[in-house]
Amino acid sequence: MTIQIGIIMGSQSDWPTMKEAADALDELAVPYECKIVSAHRTPDRLWTYGKTAAERGLKVIIAGAGGAAHLPGMMASKTRVPVIGVPVQTKALSGVDSLYSILQMPRGFPVATMAIGGAGAKNAGLMAAAILANEDPALAERLDAWREALSASIADEPVRD
Repeated sequence: MTIQIGIIMGSQSDWPTMKEAADALDELAVPYECKIVSAHRTPDRLWTYGKTAAERGLKVIIAGAGGAAHLPGMMASKTRVPVIGVPVQTKALSGVDSLYSILQMPRGFPVATMAIGGAGAKNAGLMAAAILANEDPALAERLDAWREALSASIADEPVRD
C-alpha cells in the first residue's frame, strides 16, 4: 500500500507526543512515514519534504512542533498537501506558545490545528484517516468500526463507590 500520510516533528523529543498519531493510524491499518524535519535546524530538509510531498503521493501531513512551533506553518507554505498541526506541550508555557504559533497562520496558508499534546496528536491521526476515508471505502469501514467500538466502550452509568 502506498504511503499517503507523513508524520513529521521538529525533534526526537516530540516523538512521545507524535507517537499518538502513529498509534491511531496503526489501529486503522493506515501506512505512514515518520520524519524529523526541523523548521529551524534542518530548513533544507523541510523545503525538500514540502516540495516533493504531493509528487511522492502524500495526501495529508501531520506536523508536530513545540515552542516556536513553526514547522506546521512552514510546511503548509511549501506544499498544497493539507497539513494538520499538533502543538507539543512545552515546559515553559505548557504548549500554549505552540498552540498560538500553529493557529495564527496568515491568510492563504491554512493549518488544521489540533489540541495540545497527546490527545491532539491522536485526533490528528484520526483526522488524517478520515480525510483518506473519503476516497477509500475499506478505510471508511475500519474508521466507522473504530468509532463504534469507542462508543461501545463507554458505560451507560457511572461506577458508584
